[in-house]
Amino acid sequence: MASAPNVSHSTDTHNHRDWRAQLAARLVEADEAVSHIKSGDRIVVSIAQATPLTLCTALSGRLMEIENVVLCHGAAAFNWDLPGLGERYRLESNYCTPYDRSVYAAGRAEFIPISYYREGTLPPGLEDFNVCMIKVTPPDENGFVNFGDIQIMQKMLARAADLVIAEIDPKLIRVGGDNQMHLSEIDYFVEGVIPFPEAILPTPGEEEQRTIATVCATVAKEFVHDRDTIQIGVGSMSGMLMYHLTNHHDIGMQTEIIPWGTTPLVRDGVLTGKYKKIFPELVVGSGFAVLTPQAELDLANGNPRYQLYDFNFTDDLRLIAKEEGLISINNALNVDLTGQTNAESHGPMMYTGTGGQTAFVIGASMGGGETIIVTPSSSMVKGQRFSRIMPGLPAGSVITSPRTFVHNVVTEYGIARLKGKSVRERVHQLIGVAHPDFRNELRADAKRMYGV
Repeated sequence: MASAPNVSHSTDTHNHRDWRAQLAARLVEADEAVSHIKSGDRIVVSIAQATPLTLCTALSGRLMEIENVVLCHGAAAFNWDLPGLGERYRLESNYCTPYDRSVYAAGRAEFIPISYYREGTLPPGLEDFNVCMIKVTPPDENGFVNFGDIQIMQKMLARAADLVIAEIDPKLIRVGGDNQMHLSEIDYFVEGVIPFPEAILPTPGEEEQRTIATVCATVAKEFVHDRDTIQIGVGSMSGMLMYHLTNHHDIGMQTEIIPWGTTPLVRDGVLTGKYKKIFPELVVGSGFAVLTPQAELDLANGNPRYQLYDFNFTDDLRLIAKEEGLISINNALNVDLTGQTNAESHGPMMYTGTGGQTAFVIGASMGGGETIIVTPSSSMVKGQRFSRIMPGLPAGSVITSPRTFVHNVVTEYGIARLKGKSVRERVHQLIGVAHPDFRNELRADAKRMYGV
């Protein structure tokens, strides 16, 4: 594997001069920019907080003027359920959000399973788009724009496209790594006028708060030790882990999405990365978690300790395995009694997407590390309690993490240690961390299904 790109890191504050004059004729109105999109085009749009909302709004009006368009928007922060869907244009995604779950559940859009990440190569399903819409900072004094707090695949997708349209957001922070490109590689710029909504995380209920705190405390005590390097997946439970690591020393981070609570630990000398095998002393990922508080993002702005790279680089199995001893911590929606983990669907209906969980549980295992799946033992849905530990995954469920790479499952009732265990031992371990209301039922199902 090639070494990480050597890229300059600007700490420009956007105030050095009039960047609008710098862009000159490349800076146009949003309607003019999307007027260059034509029938038959295949368009890919940046994800999550990188969603260029001004461009998306302009394009939504253009879709009734053109036809046979394919629009791919993973982790969308824009509602594409518009007139013409399925007739004039087709919607695709590799990661669902509250904006589009119902569209995919109804079969009115196409889902692309992706977990194939290789440095320098777009994954199958994303390599054939000729238009790319992204969001960037204003250019610095050398003409480089920065992707801000999330890179993912923006740079590679842009370089693979024939037409690149960028939305300028002066409020974006600037982060180092391979997280910038020259304005000469972009055809049109649009000044963003629709800001990303300043949402706050919903406050979980009292029971959920206790469960999250218990699981995070268990993981912090039992699995994350001083000098360890960690990867943390996106989610309401694992995403809170960093707030439980304040008493640790010299931990490191090599991840995909940098979770909430990371930058204060860097500031306070807890997360130093001194003992990382690759990228020592650096926090490396592909982006910051959506809804990361601005005060936390400000700590990363222009700070050379943070580096963002393309998803296909950070999630390449070969790179992950080089961080020997990596502790990989990820969420699950369901876990069956043998350790099969589903983190992305309700049965066959997609809820999110694979993201990088599969890559990291396999990569960490290959590098001699430890994998931890965290989940509440149960969930309340419309007043009824359901077990997250199941005899078998519901029909049609996605297997995000194969049981052979799931070493531990943690709920509020303890740790199921699965690595190297037989099916019989796994069943007993997992029933032991299930909600007590379901244990007898699970024992009966285990006897019927697995003979144990």
